[in-house]
Amino acid sequence: MKINTKKNLLSFLSLFGIIVAINILGHFYFKRFDLTDDKRYTLSDSTIELLKSIDEPLFIDVFLDGKFPPEFKRLQNETKQLLEEFSSHNSNLMFQFTNPLEDENNAQQYIAELTNLGFLPTNINSTQKGKKEIIQIFPWAIANQGEKSVRVPLLVNNFGNTPAENINSSVQLLEFAFADALTKITKKEKKKIAILKGNGQMADKYQADCLLNLKEYYQLGEFNFDSLQDNPNKVLENLKRFDATLIIKPTEAFSDNEKYILDQYIMNGGKSMWLMDKVIADIDSLQNKNNASLAFPRELNVDDLFFKYGVRINYNLVQDLLSTPITAQSEQGDVPIDWLYSPIIKSENNHAINNNINLVKLEFTNTIDTLKNGIKKTILLKSSPQSKAIGTPLEINLYEFMEGVDEQDFTKGNLPLGVLLEGSFTSAFKNRVRPFSDPTHLESGKDNKMIVIADGDIINYSYVNKKPLLGGIDQWTQQVYGNKEFLLNAMNYLLDDNGLINIRNKEVKLAFLDKEKVNQDYHSIQLLTVGLPLILLLLFALAFIFWRKKTYAR
Repeated sequence: MKINTKKNLLSFLSLFGIIVAINILGHFYFKRFDLTDDKRYTLSDSTIELLKSIDEPLFIDVFLDGKFPPEFKRLQNETKQLLEEFSSHNSNLMFQFTNPLEDENNAQQYIAELTNLGFLPTNINSTQKGKKEIIQIFPWAIANQGEKSVRVPLLVNNFGNTPAENINSSVQLLEFAFADALTKITKKEKKKIAILKGNGQMADKYQADCLLNLKEYYQLGEFNFDSLQDNPNKVLENLKRFDATLIIKPTEAFSDNEKYILDQYIMNGGKSMWLMDKVIADIDSLQNKNNASLAFPRELNVDDLFFKYGVRINYNLVQDLLSTPITAQSEQGDVPIDWLYSPIIKSENNHAINNNINLVKLEFTNTIDTLKNGIKKTILLKSSPQSKAIGTPLEINLYEFMEGVDEQDFTKGNLPLGVLLEGSFTSAFKNRVRPFSDPTHLESGKDNKMIVIADGDIINYSYVNKKPLLGGIDQWTQQVYGNKEFLLNAMNYLLDDNGLINIRNKEVKLAFLDKEKVNQDYHSIQLLTVGLPLILLLLFALAFIFWRKKTYAR
């Protein structure tokens, strides 16, 4: 009996010693193991490098604490586990979860303060003890370092998705959402974007929100071709100092000098995003006694550039059954009127730029043809299957869709409206007379990227019918459009910004119960999930009792 006691004591001491040794080693050598199939807790290299760059305390407050339905509980747990992984790479990053509604006496005041700061709540259905109720949650976080603060959205709420699909999309974008916020706070050196002026571009107020958003990542500067009319070489030299150029809805034709400057800028590796309208059509033009206007082609003198680069913007307008209404005045106030010239584009998630992006709203958009020339082309935006293109000149009327439309006419949809071009472009001035002599002329360009969107109003997402949206929400569709995120992702991709855009492609698959299947096979599933574990436990207990009796019966 004493021998057994000594053996047991020795075994216990050995086990205790091993545990102590493992803990000591773990203190000096840290390693986490990600055993998930989709490697959801394995951070991208870009995120790890970003975390290493945090050299001052950074605090993250997450307003996602409390009792939630299972789907949102998963989002809460995934957020917590991701931030734990962040903290394991840099102890300067600290976080806490708070419940804005925990103090019932001050809850309404707290809600009002958060809403004023832009943290809009989300209403969800919850069932507690058999009672259904609607509760408010704040799926947001805020990152703070010194005097800098950045909001972090945690919930994707895309049109047409089920709550489970939106939660899955939210989990996929968690790493991107926090990495994006940390980039805004910690970034010191910013790439430069030229905002092109001098060709009748869109009024500043309609593009202001997007530019303010871009300014958090990049240095923005207005660039006017007219600044050095007598010295085009100096203009080209100045433009080359910018990493990218943004051309927003020009309404006046480009001169040959301006075209050549843009062409050589692109040949030298300058990135470009073109937001173009090739048809003159505007909501304001319908404000006359006939409520009608003529839409006709706009000549911008850049067709040869686009043709050489591999695309053609057509002089037509797209009508789409998936569209947002236009607002008209009546004696009863604002009323919605069907308006097929305002298509809303549902992303196909076929690229990092449009991955998990909500509806993108366009206005008087044209179609794009892609041409064979060795350049890789990716369609980023296209109309719905129930759409069609109408040639111009064309009379448009405010009430032309009031009496309904024949849906049989809308069968030739999926029309390209926005295209990403990647590769080595050939100069549009190759084997042509150049408008001025440039000693650095290139006929074949460096590897490059370009985005062409056949709608200048894509950047005008905070206005509908020339009126600002309250809280960014369209009063008729009740949607917050994804234009801002799309345009930011597009620029991030063009400028290869810290690999952030690649994080958007991370695939995370959450396993959700199929509620219909559970209801159909309720008793079988109940027996499998509850009864089977109890039976196995009982069998184990009986086997253990039998083994003990057999062992100690001697």
